[in-house]
Amino acid sequence: MNKIDKNNSFKVPDGYFDTLSANIMDKISKEETTMSPKEGFKVPEGYFDNLNTQILQKLENSPVETKVIPLKSYKKHFYAVASVAAVLLLFVVIQFNSNTTLSYSDLANSDIEQYFEFNDLELSSYDLAEILPINDMDLNDILENRLDNDNIIDYLDTHIEDFEDLNLHNDD
Repeated sequence: MNKIDKNNSFKVPDGYFDTLSANIMDKISKEETTMSPKEGFKVPEGYFDNLNTQILQKLENSPVETKVIPLKSYKKHFYAVASVAAVLLLFVVIQFNSNTTLSYSDLANSDIEQYFEFNDLELSSYDLAEILPINDMDLNDILENRLDNDNIIDYLDTHIEDFEDLNLHNDD
């Protein structure tokens, strides 16, 4: 508190509030005497005598149209509902206008491979051998990279020392 008192630059003289009301009343009385009669507003004589009847006559002659302003606007809700309805209508129209039917050729090879990888069809290798026509298949149909005869010969030359290990003879 001592810091506040030391830094406070506003000071009031002793006994200021004791004589304040008397000083204000003196100033008011001096202003009333110095005021000239020309100052202020002048009202014609008898103006307030028939003022009520004049106001009532004006109100009866002119019908008052009051404008009703709703407190809560429903425009925002209307626009939101209209936009949702438009989106739903557009969705329904697009669904019914699409007459294209999907076929097996429309599927991508990667989709088919992914289906077989992640779905267990409970087929054994013997079942697959019965289903797949082996006579019409080539080794290149199964492999992703095609094998050329030159590549096969180069591989055999580098990795096999004796050609008898290849077992090229059909001993059925």
